Amino acid sequence: MTTTSGSPEHDGSDLAELREEIDSLKAIPHEEILNPLPEDVEEREPASSPTDAIGSEKWDRPADEESLED
Repeated sequence: MTTTSGSPEHDGSDLAELREEIDSLKAIPHEEILNPLPEDVEEREPASSPTDAIGSEKWDRPADEESLED
């Protein structure tokens, strides 16, 4: 490392703080860095529920009475 005549040689004391920041960034999953999801959106995300298979709908009954049984 080069120094100028007017300043003392760098002692590296701030490198530990920089290393901590690098390590914390490395702990974040790659997908989260590329496509972050805000926490409030994640909390409001609806829970998925199972659906009927395509073609299994009973069109002759109202939707609230539909079932897979005949």
